[in-house]
Amino acid sequence: MNLQPLLDAPLAVQIHVAAVLPAAVLGAYILMNRKGTPIHRLLGKIWMALMVITSLSSFFIHEINLFYGFSPIHLLSISVLVGAWRAISSARAHNIRAHKAAVIGMYFGGIGIAGLFTLIPGRIMNAVVFSGGPSWILLLTLVGIAGALVLQQRLSTRRF
Repeated sequence: MNLQPLLDAPLAVQIHVAAVLPAAVLGAYILMNRKGTPIHRLLGKIWMALMVITSLSSFFIHEINLFYGFSPIHLLSISVLVGAWRAISSARAHNIRAHKAAVIGMYFGGIGIAGLFTLIPGRIMNAVVFSGGPSWILLLTLVGIAGALVLQQRLSTRRF
């Protein structure tokens, strides 16, 4: 892993990554834990703000210039902004099913699918993750985080 390509990237890319990385971890935590609690609502508001920052910052990133500086990946950003509005309005209306669908769509579409596109050769995050040293360290870190989340989830559902 080599952070230099990210440090050399435009400010919009740095803001984008600084918002999406904690959103990925926080989103996984929120999805795996108890819903409707005060902490869920607080962390959900933080996550939603991170996702909006991630989406808005993407409109200033023009690495793939297919249509006046934009690409199909920007449609995902629009989808995340619409999803944020739907998730918030659904939660306020106590429509939990619609809220859950919007949030899951935002997480897996906005972070999962878009995140995979960042790893395409020639993109900045590909250079960060797969150059300058063993990328297996990143993989082990991600596996460790996922394992900790699963363990925490199992411990919290255990009845004593």
